[in-house]
Amino acid sequence: APDAAAPAAVRGPGDLRGKVVGILDNSKRNFARLADGVARRLQEEHGVAAVLRLAKPNPVEPATAELIAELAGRCDLVITGSGD
Repeated sequence: APDAAAPAAVRGPGDLRGKVVGILDNSKRNFARLADGVARRLQEEHGVAAVLRLAKPNPVEPATAELIAELAGRCDLVITGSGD
């Protein structure tokens, strides 16, 4: 069980069933392939209701405030990553 005294930013999401998970694609080569597998496993093995995948325009620039706001507003948790 998560430590109740831990800051919210480090606590795990708990049960994923019925949650909406966002995946922020950083536009690096092979990330889409990795994200496909993660999304599939989240839905098949953890009962995630939906996976929202949004992408940055390129790997160099940071995500825009609008992109971050959309993920924050529509998702219960967000995964970001890298793939080369």
